[in-house]
Amino acid sequence: MDHDEFKSGDGRFPATRWSVIAAVRSEDDADRKRSLDTLCETYWKPVYKYVRLRWNRSAPDAQDLTQGFFIEMLERELLNRFDGSKSRLRTYLRLCVDSFVMNEDKAARRQKRGGEVQHLALDFAGAEEEISGGTIDAAAIASPESLEEFFETEWLRSLFALAIEDLRTLCSERARDRDFQLFERYNLDGDNEISYAQLAQQYGIAVSEVTNGLAWTRREFRRLALERLREICGDDDEFQREARTAFGRNAG
Repeated sequence: MDHDEFKSGDGRFPATRWSVIAAVRSEDDADRKRSLDTLCETYWKPVYKYVRLRWNRSAPDAQDLTQGFFIEMLERELLNRFDGSKSRLRTYLRLCVDSFVMNEDKAARRQKRGGEVQHLALDFAGAEEEISGGTIDAAAIASPESLEEFFETEWLRSLFALAIEDLRTLCSERARDRDFQLFERYNLDGDNEISYAQLAQQYGIAVSEVTNGLAWTRREFRRLALERLREICGDDDEFQREARTAFGRNAG
C-alpha cells in the first residue's frame, strides 16, 4: 500500500477514518462494538492505572472497575454526550471514570456483570508490571492539573506502544525486520551513546543503510501513530490539537 494513501488532500494529516464517535452513534451493532474495541485498545491501561493510583484501589478492584467502565460506556451511551467543542475526548473519558467510580462507591457494591456480557481480554498483569516498574507517586497526582498530566502521559504511552506494534507488523510484512531492529536499538532502547556508525558496524551494513532505514521507520511510526490517533478523536479540530500534543507544533 502506498504511503500517500494515508495523506489528506493537503498532505499534512492522514486521511479521515470513521472515528469512534461516529461508530458509537451508528445503528449497526458491529460498528458500535468496533468503537468499544478501539477505545479499549488505546485507553484501558490509562484508565486502569488512573483508577489504581488516583482512587487508591487494589489490583482486583481496579480490574473490575476498568472492565465495568468500558461496558457501562456503551450501555449508557456515554459517547453520545461527548461535545468536542467543550473538551478533548480523553479529558471527557477521565471525568466519566471519576463519575463511574464515585457512583460505584455510593452504591457500596461492585456491580457484577455476568450472564450475556463478555468481559474484555485485557493484560492487567502487564499493566501492573508497568506500575511497579515506574516511579509514579499516587500522592503527586491529586491536583486537577497533575491528574490531567498523568492521564495524558499514560494516553501517549498507550498510543505510541500500539503504533510501535503496528510498525513491527509492517516491517515484518515488508521484509524490513532489520530496519525495525535498528529503530529499536536507536530510538527505543534508551542508549544515548549509540551512533549510526556503531549500528552499521554491528549489522555489517553501510552507514547510508542505517540512515535510510531509520528515516523510513520514523516516518512510518509517525504515520501509524497519527492514523490511530485520528480514529480516537471526535473531529478534525480535536485531531489536530491532539497531534500537536503528541508530536509538537510540526505534527503535520
